Amino acid sequence: MKILKIEVGKAPTIKEIPNTLTALQAEVSGLIEPICLGDGCILVGNEEGKINGMEPNRWLGNSDIVCGPFFICGDDGEDFTSLTDQQIEKYSEVFSEVPVFSGEESELKPRATIIGFDFMKGM
Repeated sequence: MKILKIEVGKAPTIKEIPNTLTALQAEVSGLIEPICLGDGCILVGNEEGKINGMEPNRWLGNSDIVCGPFFICGDDGEDFTSLTDQQIEKYSEVFSEVPVFSGEESELKPRATIIGFDFMKGM
């Protein structure tokens, strides 16, 4: 599978990897966390990157920071797939700038959203 690998402090690189759980986890140095990018691509990062104190890597939009190595792959609705040349070009540009982090960014703090349900309502 053709991916775009983004490592801390480095420019994105194109890489071929097997589409196996072991290979995916090796690329992010731990448990994988897929994040849908909404355009047929998935960002796959380390699920525990912030908790484990991995170095900040890139901004994800304006509201989060991905910590540790991650990669971009395609998505066919059920499986991870190879990127197209156009997707590689797009995300090479998106992640081309290597940001400098101070370590004081509030987005570096682990956080969770808890959604509660009132199961007894209406009974």
